[in-house]
Amino acid sequence: MKQKITLKARAIRYLSIREYSVRELARKLSPYASDEDDLDALMEWLQARGFLSESRFVDAYVRRQSVRYGNARILRDLQNHGISDSVLHDTESEMLDNEFERAWHVWRKKFGHKPSDIREQTRQIRFLQQRGFSGEIIRQVMKNDALPD
Repeated sequence: MKQKITLKARAIRYLSIREYSVRELARKLSPYASDEDDLDALMEWLQARGFLSESRFVDAYVRRQSVRYGNARILRDLQNHGISDSVLHDTESEMLDNEFERAWHVWRKKFGHKPSDIREQTRQIRFLQQRGFSGEIIRQVMKNDALPD
């Protein structure tokens, strides 16, 4: 006989694999919840016991995404996850310090050479824009000759 997994056990199993935002975990658990009140109570219980933490989720998410994306993209994604504005503001200030280095490494991995003509330059700029890097950072990357270490 197969034993039914409780909602709490399912939530803890998900959180043991990786960090989730409250909104993301609630969406993932909603098909298994009998009603919305059970899910809300579980989210509060998980937060009160320290199993679910907004700051841990933000740290893990930023660490995972910063090797590929710029500040604008990461902040937009965090906002979509339901992260509070105060945490977003703090995260943005922390990420500003190394955005140039991150943009440079993303650019170098994809291209590795200065554009030979205007068409190639436009393509490289568009790539960095789509990754969420700011215009000022893109200008710095495009005009910089030395590799940062």
